[in-house]
Amino acid sequence: MRFNVLPVLLCLFCGVVWAQDSLNCREVGSWPFGPSYAVAVDTARHIAFLGSGGGVYILDVTNPANPVKLSEAIHTKGRVEGLFYQSNKLYIAAGEGGLEIWDVSNPSIPQKLGFYDTPGYAYSAAVSGNYAYVADYNSGLRIIDVAVPQNPREIGYCETPGYAYGVAVAGNYVYLACWNSGLRVIDVSNPGYPLEVGSYNTPGVAYGVVLASNYAYVADGDSGLRVIDISNQNSPREVNHLNTTGWARAVDIYSNYVYLADLWAGVRVVDISDPVNPREAGNYNTPGWAYSIVHSGNFLFVADCRVGLRVADVSNPSHPTEVGYYLTPDRTYGVTIFGRYAYVANGYSGLRVIDIADTSRPVEVGYYDTPGLALGVAVYGRYAYVADRDSGLRVIDIADPENPTEVGHYNTPDWVYGLDVVMNYVYIAVRNVGLMIIDASNPANPIAIGTVGSRFPCKVIVWEGYAYVADRNDGLLIVDISNPRNPVVIGQCNPGGAYGVEVSERYAYLLNRCEGYSGGFEVIDISNLMNPREVVFYDTPGTVYGIAAFSHYVYVADGESCLRVIDARDTNNLNEVGYYVDKNCVYRDVALWRNYAYIAADDKGLRVIEFNETKIEEDDGKNAVPATDASIVRNTIFITEKCFSGCLLDATGRKVIELKSGQNDVRHLAPGVYFIRNQAGGLKVNKVLITR
Repeated sequence: MRFNVLPVLLCLFCGVVWAQDSLNCREVGSWPFGPSYAVAVDTARHIAFLGSGGGVYILDVTNPANPVKLSEAIHTKGRVEGLFYQSNKLYIAAGEGGLEIWDVSNPSIPQKLGFYDTPGYAYSAAVSGNYAYVADYNSGLRIIDVAVPQNPREIGYCETPGYAYGVAVAGNYVYLACWNSGLRVIDVSNPGYPLEVGSYNTPGVAYGVVLASNYAYVADGDSGLRVIDISNQNSPREVNHLNTTGWARAVDIYSNYVYLADLWAGVRVVDISDPVNPREAGNYNTPGWAYSIVHSGNFLFVADCRVGLRVADVSNPSHPTEVGYYLTPDRTYGVTIFGRYAYVANGYSGLRVIDIADTSRPVEVGYYDTPGLALGVAVYGRYAYVADRDSGLRVIDIADPENPTEVGHYNTPDWVYGLDVVMNYVYIAVRNVGLMIIDASNPANPIAIGTVGSRFPCKVIVWEGYAYVADRNDGLLIVDISNPRNPVVIGQCNPGGAYGVEVSERYAYLLNRCEGYSGGFEVIDISNLMNPREVVFYDTPGTVYGIAAFSHYVYVADGESCLRVIDARDTNNLNEVGYYVDKNCVYRDVALWRNYAYIAADDKGLRVIEFNETKIEEDDGKNAVPATDASIVRNTIFITEKCFSGCLLDATGRKVIELKSGQNDVRHLAPGVYFIRNQAGGLKVNKVLITR
């Protein structure tokens, strides 16, 4: 498995997004898990707490070779950046969510006790006595009285010249790792009036700090490990340092050894028996990037932000040996809904299967770790098809959602970015190739049968017998796929390139800016497929990544501006009627199901958002076909109403087939929930179940 360093570098160097707001939208539930940035351990009970996106996994590590999940019930308001465990309480530095306090006396049923929303971005916390000391990024040190955990309150603060990342406490002094301002020493003998009394400006960027005797050991980014003499708090001085090959991000200490999380260089073990002369004694390369670290007994627990928890035996510090691991999710790039499950394209963690029967509490039930970077997913019948970037197309059997299994794959000539599936055909967008049509009638041996060339296709959607391809260079291509072995471009519209597309009724919605740049979407009139024409451009406030449409509403996954809902009934007057903004979150994709928008929320997993102006409602008997009039059998939907005119919608609200009075053949459709919509029924529909 290969890793892309850019997303983590962005986490290290970019600023923080602060806005949060909503209009006619509310979050009803989430599966918030993503990359791991923090770890803590209850040594006495052999329990590890592993931060993952906006949640915490609680793991039984009695057998370090086989960590077992006890709970994933801790969902935080922000991304989990730091964890501190003490006396059955877990203190969480939750980024934009501030400080959260959880009772973990029963690790299987953790209970939230209280929280304090700090003014900055909480990166780490340390607790001593009745006080929690929070490194709060550009808001410096915040001192929170946690004597009553149900009602934590700030009693003092100290601003710092640099961004506060790491924190450690010893007696009446707090030591802060303050990015480009090095180590700051703060007297907290009077917690209500903390005062900086000393500092040492390290040459790198200080992220983490740990204390032992009269020394502070600082993880200093590209300047490795710095050893600071703090015997005189008013005048700390560096006595030596050790350069590393990675980026020193976090540090822990046990006996005569410092353990340094060195990002892409893994873990460095440093002998500090003579603090003035530190020397590297051993190392351990994690599969991804070592981000956080804690020592417990003979074991080292490492939060690797690509692959989750890694456990190494360090009984011989010179030769650390991995003995166990627990895989956590990566960033969420794509999502599709089928039945009661959300199927998530989860980057380097492959396919995740989320049970959404209870929208307020989505729960992961299974996953399959594909070999590449999962960017998109489509489902038909018992198979999920994954666009796995440089690892091509993967075919996953999901008949048992708790145990998805790969049954076949197709190695594409170049990277695959997007896909759609109809019956036995998979349509994939392949860089430098174009649209490829894959016959998957034999899932164990999918074969390419047709190609339409384009320079940089990003997404494809199939609608009523045509494939709509979004190409960053060539714009929108409309392809006749009636003969899959000989697909033909019959129409094109290029308003400036595209990387996403959605189709609804007579319009295509085209995301027409390259990823990484702000922009919006074009509305393309496709009533004449051979001559599609640009109608209007709508500029969203963020960076457009994904789009979905139902009736006259367009839902945009708008990057850092999150979800935007646009009323497009009048294409000459597009109007934003709803939005939902998460703090410090990037929305990458959106899928619609029933009353909800399901959001691929990057490093915060899956969000479930309700927009309260448009709902797919059960029929009230006035406009749509009554349930008793839609007899469902294995192969046919029978409509008894005379002169009926309507259509069948799939789970995303996409039109699947036209319906008419009498028999309607649905043998080619996958089993699952669909909706009958009467032409006169507006958004009111009637739910049906197709079975085999």
